[in-house]
Amino acid sequence: MSVLIVGTVAFDTVETPFGRAERILGGSATYASLAARAIGAPVQLNAVVGADFPDAHIEALTSRGVDCEGLVRDPDGETFFWAGRYHYDLNTRDTLATHLNVLATFEPDLPASYRSPEVVCLGNLDPTVQGSVIDQASGGDPLVIADTMNFWIENTPDALAETLSRVDVLVINDEEARQLSNEANLVRAARAIRELGPKTLIVKKGEHGALLFAGDEVFAAPAYPLEDVIDPTGAGDAFLGGFAGHLVRSGSSDAETMRQGIVIGSALASFVCEAFGPDRLLEVTDAELNQRIGAFRRLSEVREILAA
Repeated sequence: MSVLIVGTVAFDTVETPFGRAERILGGSATYASLAARAIGAPVQLNAVVGADFPDAHIEALTSRGVDCEGLVRDPDGETFFWAGRYHYDLNTRDTLATHLNVLATFEPDLPASYRSPEVVCLGNLDPTVQGSVIDQASGGDPLVIADTMNFWIENTPDALAETLSRVDVLVINDEEARQLSNEANLVRAARAIRELGPKTLIVKKGEHGALLFAGDEVFAAPAYPLEDVIDPTGAGDAFLGGFAGHLVRSGSSDAETMRQGIVIGSALASFVCEAFGPDRLLEVTDAELNQRIGAFRRLSEVREILAA
């Protein structure tokens, strides 16, 4: 059982009210891969970096057990770069720079060993690229989990619609759900989005947790109340990787397993927020993770309640 994770491996420069970090390891595939590995799921990573990408960053991934055969180095270009500044509440941010660099011409060509995964996890990429990955990885009839963002919703609606028709689980935030569905109410939004193809929808709500719409069920998970939030960059990607990794290691995608995956993904995302970059994912222990998962369960656990 393996999860194929396709996305970005990047340099990030991040500024928050609590500090600044320059050209640190980032990217959607980085956070998702490390989160999936933190719970022991086998991970195959497909992304592109430039000639400027240090071997030490690749070693950081491989040392955690990430299969980097599909990490392509373009000797003639520079690595994708993003810079952002967060506002005081850390719920909003301003993008200061986005340099696509080698990502602008990236066309995934999966190694033979990557073409029959049990789960495909598509980070936020051009929906045409996401569709190409689905084509190449169809050997194992995988469960397809995908992320997207407002840029693709606004600028490539036809390509996105085509890709969504082939996606099993869509993971987006509440703003994107409203934009994609043209519905203000999230329950109505979920119904409209699931009619586009994905049978399951996960709506990320940041510090307010996440909602799962699967079959006839709705499941809500809280966010962990952290006392010190340093940098939320990558938390959503870690959520995605943790969720996908749990489905792989469980060998199931039923509603109960997905509920568990929501909690595990949320726990992993909370660790990301405690430091700049993916440092906490690189060092988190099983004991720490189990303790945090237990805390999540207790957040909404109550005894039986009777109306009268």
